[in-house]
Amino acid sequence: MLTKSLKWIYVGIGLLLAIVPLIWMVAGSFRTEADLYGHTASLLPHEWTLHGYRGVWQQLPFLRLLFNSVLFAGVTTALTVLFDSMCAYALARLRFRGRTVAFWLVLVTLMVPFQVTLIPVFMELFHFDWLNTYQGLILPRATSAFGIFLFRQFFMSIPKELDEAARIDGAGHLRIYWRVILPLAKPAIATVALLNFTNLWNDLIWPLVVSTDNTMQTLPAGLALFAGQHVTDHAVLFAGAIISLLPIAVVFFLAQRYFVAGISTSGLK
Repeated sequence: MLTKSLKWIYVGIGLLLAIVPLIWMVAGSFRTEADLYGHTASLLPHEWTLHGYRGVWQQLPFLRLLFNSVLFAGVTTALTVLFDSMCAYALARLRFRGRTVAFWLVLVTLMVPFQVTLIPVFMELFHFDWLNTYQGLILPRATSAFGIFLFRQFFMSIPKELDEAARIDGAGHLRIYWRVILPLAKPAIATVALLNFTNLWNDLIWPLVVSTDNTMQTLPAGLALFAGQHVTDHAVLFAGAIISLLPIAVVFFLAQRYFVAGISTSGLK
């Protein structure tokens, strides 16, 4: 009984630590600056106002920032799922010399921080004249070692008898990959897509590095520059942050069933 009570206490503490900052941010988006600084210990506003949400549309090119974020996160996620799954199919289902070495090289790249390769990639984009372009923003992030690893582990759990049956029917590798493996890999696809979309949607450093033009910036970059260029209007920042959270919440609730299945089954082999 004591153990069960302690578990609920730990869950309650964790829930409070997670939800109180979110409540404070939501409430802060409805507060004035005077209320925010005058009643810092108060969780809820003393004076409710929609100034923050009006300011999002009046003080920021919000629709442009939102469009750039959707395009960057959406297209990059789609390319990541495609390229990572194709690479993982080769590593999991094909027999060729150096396959194990190639897989270990992929795993090694997981240990290299993204910041280490930031300057070399930036220089390549500069020479290609791809700075402040969508292709420069999207293509360098169009694959991930973690996605390859997760897809490969999931594909290893699919019986190879399915491949043999498809070959008897005359299917090649491309058809087996597209018509047999991918339909069975929906949990892995949802997991990789959700994790990548969330990471890309919240990415701040990469869009700031490759996009100096205001028309090419994403929501996190736009909100960060807004806070740095002007006297900070916290209500506007909070409102922008809340609106930027909505797509992630929608994607998660739509994919959560497959996400849980993908996480639980990708490590079977």
